[in-house]
Amino acid sequence: MSAFGAADLHAHSTVSDGTEAPADLVRSARKAGLDVVALTDHDSTAGWAEAAATARDTGVNLIPGMELSTRRGWASVHLLGYLFDPDDAALRAETDRIRIDRTSRAERMVERIGHDYELVWDDVLAQTVPGTTIGRPHIADALVAKGHVRDRGEAFASILHWRTGYYQPHYAPDPLVGVQLVVAAGGLPVLAHPAVSEERIIPEDEMAELVDAGLFGLEVHHRDNSPAGARVLLGYAKRFGLAITGSSDYHGDGKPNRLGENTTAPEVIERIVSEATGSRPILR
Repeated sequence: MSAFGAADLHAHSTVSDGTEAPADLVRSARKAGLDVVALTDHDSTAGWAEAAATARDTGVNLIPGMELSTRRGWASVHLLGYLFDPDDAALRAETDRIRIDRTSRAERMVERIGHDYELVWDDVLAQTVPGTTIGRPHIADALVAKGHVRDRGEAFASILHWRTGYYQPHYAPDPLVGVQLVVAAGGLPVLAHPAVSEERIIPEDEMAELVDAGLFGLEVHHRDNSPAGARVLLGYAKRFGLAITGSSDYHGDGKPNRLGENTTAPEVIERIVSEATGSRPILR
């Protein structure tokens, strides 16, 4: 019998675009009945220490991680990395570059939006805490606060949609580079919600390259994956021997996603804990 119970391997705090501090996120995981939670803020490990301290106090098993931004052509591809070395020089340099460009991109977007809506950069900063990886959700929160939209969902469907003239891309490495960086740092990489639309599913030949580079798994059970896309992912998992994960992609009040709405099998947690070499989980 496994030592682990219900596990949610994808959750965000105020370090990126969640609405709960790392400590509060761990407490929320406890209230949700989770045995294991992974903190996976965008391009940052700044919340690890706070989450770890609370995990020890509450008895929740914590898998420190990150959601690394990568890009395949025009499409954003997110890569979850678990239990890597947060001080790995190459990975840290890449995340520093991504975060700097994320901020620059957000400033460019706010400048464009400000020509048509009452919005300035200080409005966005007011929606963050020191050290936050700033992204479009924070612009969305600022638009809500100014009364331009009702919520984040409306902001992303209108003003922040990529088809508008306000959207700006930000720097991100190729997914293959992302996998290589996580693996070199002793971590295990998992493609996050990789079937949000069928046209964005990575082709089999490119998937094979990621597997050869050390891809560990696919986040199959996620509310944003289409049913048809999830079937393709399950086929990939069988074909390449990849682990299958399930997660909520929790953002607190920032999204409707709820902790534990999708979970990962205990045997996959056991593999992550035993196979990763970059850092250790916080186990009760």
